[in-house]
Amino acid sequence: MLNDIITSMLWSISPFGEAKVGIPYAIYNNVNYYLAFTVCFGANLMVFPVMQFFLNNINKYFLKWRFYKKSAIYVARRAKLGAGKNVQKYGFWGLLVFVMVPIPGTGVYAGTIAAWLFGLEKKQAFVANTIGIFLSCVIVWVVTIISINGINQ
Repeated sequence: MLNDIITSMLWSISPFGEAKVGIPYAIYNNVNYYLAFTVCFGANLMVFPVMQFFLNNINKYFLKWRFYKKSAIYVARRAKLGAGKNVQKYGFWGLLVFVMVPIPGTGVYAGTIAAWLFGLEKKQAFVANTIGIFLSCVIVWVVTIISINGINQ
């Protein structure tokens, strides 16, 4: 079970799944529902400060490399395209809703990048990301539990 918890945490910090994959993985592998939610939410939440540190301190050094710069521009354009209009127009609330929607391409990675690109205050961006991640986790958690209970009946 510890391996399943660690794997679900890794999915939750991964840009390829976040808690949208971590929570179902944990629950489908018989991790306690509440433990799965708490561990995956916490792991997903840790992405914001790491990404902020990276964007503010390390990103500028990596931009010297052509491959990284090309990739960073691609990711920035995707974040702007996905969240740009809402974050520019609604600020905090636009970012919160963008991060909350549990579909691919939305989440804390894109939300942090969008907040950084549009110059949202760090505290405000953190709170919007935190609430958005929490609500996204609740949605995924409830849908996963319903699907498990529907399968077992």
